[in-house]
Amino acid sequence: MQRILSRGEIEGLERNALPRLRLPSREVFAERAARLRHLAGGNSLGEYLALMARLAQAQHEALGAFTAPLPDENRLSLAHTHGMPPLPCEGPLEGCWREALRAVLAALSGQELGDAPRATVARLEQTLSAEPQRLDALAQALLAGEEPGDVAAAPFLMAALQVYWTERASRLPEAVVPAVVPSRVCPVCGSLPVASVVRVGAASDGLRYLHCGLCASEWHMVRVKCSHCEDTRSVAYHHLEGASEAIKAESCDACHSYRKIFYQEKDLEVDAVADDLASLTLDVLMGEAGYVRASANPLLWFA
Repeated sequence: MQRILSRGEIEGLERNALPRLRLPSREVFAERAARLRHLAGGNSLGEYLALMARLAQAQHEALGAFTAPLPDENRLSLAHTHGMPPLPCEGPLEGCWREALRAVLAALSGQELGDAPRATVARLEQTLSAEPQRLDALAQALLAGEEPGDVAAAPFLMAALQVYWTERASRLPEAVVPAVVPSRVCPVCGSLPVASVVRVGAASDGLRYLHCGLCASEWHMVRVKCSHCEDTRSVAYHHLEGASEAIKAESCDACHSYRKIFYQEKDLEVDAVADDLASLTLDVLMGEAGYVRASANPLLWFA
């Protein structure tokens, strides 16, 4: 007699058969820096992309000089049992994130920066020494997606938070990350994805992964499904004529939101954060069409 599997059993088989999670590589920031340098050439935002390339390179250097403690086994076990992210971005922010900021700022001191970014770095260094709790409050606001009180400092603070979370995520045992976290948020830290990438190669070939803007982890989500409301009936894809075939915007008429999706088969070097920054023209057109970004880029903030 043939037994019919329930939906839950089928989903469980899919989770076991597919690489559901891609924890971040220790080279993620070096690769992003290289990608940003490449994208800066001929781009209308070239100057900003070049600055972000220097910031990503500083993140890479900071990652090599910084280590943060992982939660103890009891906390990891509780998170797994209750289907919660093991490195949650919500809640009190541990003070050691400031060491990541210190390392990023130190690495930037050896970079060629313009007058305005250098003044921002100097101001952050001064605040880090004199009023560290003020930076904690700014960082908490950024993590909550609130409008930053200091727009110029926001990318630098976010860069440090990325180093803090990515460093820990890169050492996290995959087995402690629950499979039942809502698919709209990162199963490692609970943050929203910045975009998605359709991967090539090995077991991940042709699979779509959402990319976390905070800890750089990626998790599988089936294609042709809204990554914001999970609707599958009204998903559409938008492309700029004459632009790279590797970049599209995935829109949903159910929630009127969109996120970008990048295809490695069209460009093997795509980076969710870098390529998202370099394709802001597509954001403008999506806004004119009545769609709203489902989540922001961690390195771009507006007043």
